[in-house]
Order: sequence, then C-alpha cells, then structure tokens
Amino acid sequence: MTLPSHPDTPPSAQTGYRHELYPYTGRDEFLQGTVGFIQEALDDGEAVVVAVPQDKASLLRSEVPEDGTVRFVDTSALAHHPGRLIGAWQEWIREHAAGGRPVRGIGESPWDQVQSQAQAEQLRYHEWLLNKAFADGPAWWLLCPYDTTGDSAALQQLTRCHPQIRTGGRSAPSTDYDPQAPFDFVPLSHPCDPYEEFIYTNGDLPALREKISACAEQLGLADRRLRELHLAATEIATNSIRHGGGHGTLRTWHEDQRMVCEFRDSGFIADPLAGRHRPTSTQVGGRGLWLVHQLCDLVEIRSTPDTGTTIRLHTQLTG
Repeated sequence: MTLPSHPDTPPSAQTGYRHELYPYTGRDEFLQGTVGFIQEALDDGEAVVVAVPQDKASLLRSEVPEDGTVRFVDTSALAHHPGRLIGAWQEWIREHAAGGRPVRGIGESPWDQVQSQAQAEQLRYHEWLLNKAFADGPAWWLLCPYDTTGDSAALQQLTRCHPQIRTGGRSAPSTDYDPQAPFDFVPLSHPCDPYEEFIYTNGDLPALREKISACAEQLGLADRRLRELHLAATEIATNSIRHGGGHGTLRTWHEDQRMVCEFRDSGFIADPLAGRHRPTSTQVGGRGLWLVHQLCDLVEIRSTPDTGTTIRLHTQLTG
C-alpha cells in the first residue's frame, strides 16, 4: 500500500488532548485510515505509538516499518483490563515523548473478543475517561479505530465518548459527544442467585477472606489467583471500614465463568479516575484501587453521595 498524502487534514499543532473516533469496515478501510494517520504524523515530524490487537498490528507492520518514530506496543496483557489502560497510555506517551517531539497514538480495543456486557461497558467508560485523564496533560492525539460491523448500539455509545470523528481522511467534531459521564447512570446487573452475603466491620477481615475462600473453593479458584483476590478484597473492605461508614456488605456469586465479589458501603468516591493513574514513587496513600485494578480481571465502580459505593471485583475462572 502507498502511504497517502493528507492535503485536507487540519494542522496537528494543538493544545491539550485530541481524542478521535475512526469508524471503519473491514481490513482495507482499517489500513487506509490508520496508515494515513501515521503518514500525517511522520510528515509533521511527530512520533507514533500503536496499541492495537495483534492481528491489526501485523497488518500495520506490513505497511509501516517500526523504527524510533513508530513504536508498536504489546497490549495482550492489558486489552481486556480497562482499568489498566490509562496508566499504560501515560507510560507509553511519557516514554515516547522523551525526545521532545509531539506524539500521536492509535488505540483499538479488542471489541470482537469482549466476554461480557460488564466488560463492554467498562471499555466504553474507559474511552470517556480518557478525556478526563489527559485534559490537563501534554498535547497529543489519539485515534480510536472501531469496526462498524460490530454492535451499532455500541458505536452510538462510542460517538458520545469522542469529541472528534474521522471519516474520509477528515476530522470533524462529534455532534453526539457528551462531556458529562454517559455511563455513570448505567445500573449494575442484579447479582446472580444464589449469592452469599456477609456484613463486615472492624476486625472482620479474616472472616471476610474465609467467606471468599469458601466460594472460591466451590468454583475451583485457588493458589495465586485466590491470593490476588484476597489481597484486592482486603483493600476494598479496609476502605469501607475507614471511609465508608465503618462497615460494608460483601456478596459473592458466580456468572459467565467469573467469580464476582461485590462490596457495598455508604462512602463516596468523588474522583472517577481513582485507581487508574499509576502511583508515583513519592505518593502517600491512594494506591489501593490501583492495586485492585492490577489484581482483578475487571473492576466495576458505582458511587454517588446519595447511594454510597458499590465495587465489583471479577476474577476469571479457568476450565
């Protein structure tokens, strides 16, 4: 493929973060839009970070050589964990911008491999949170390809998360973009019956871990994965006791090859980005939710001043 020119593309000089959705259909349209975007960056002296599924990365590598200017990053350990992606992008941009040149990114989630409705919602919520995470950071430009052969309702939701949309090599404002959180009010699904319930308070952490172990044993969850779940659960329950009214409620159940631990308390998490920024080496406190996102396969958080906080920890089961 010949790298296309971009005579109608607006200049890349900008302040702040630019977040752009690229709807496409099929291999050729994917390559046309992404290769053109990369060529624009190279023409303007910008670096590029490519974070896409392995099959798409192979397509792009056949058209664009990887060098010091274009860098492909491995997303295999991150793509299915929405809570880890903002921290990863912060690290990739910081590393690639070290030379002082502007940076563009291409980021596509593996939508065709989504395993649950909860995961799909968290991936879309991640797309919206990107606007908050980088609003006050260095200027850079992220293109998000999305295959329109997928769920049309999901595409409509994604247009609400991206201030810009790219079609035919041109960028335009998204008329559907919603600067308010579009997913804050999506209710959590009901717990699957049967579920176990345990009310905990100060001094009950050993008993809470025993309750989780009893459920995990029935589901075949053990060893390292169970230890990770215990650590994550201890962090959440400790926060309930310290900041959520001194007590909380644990529920555990099994659905879609996952063990789910739900924690409810009367506290309020005001920052929607809590736990998604990588903690600094000098940071005091605020590491608990970050650790939880690293330990669990999926983390769902709903929190309002009126209803309190609900956090669900999902751990994938094998077999």
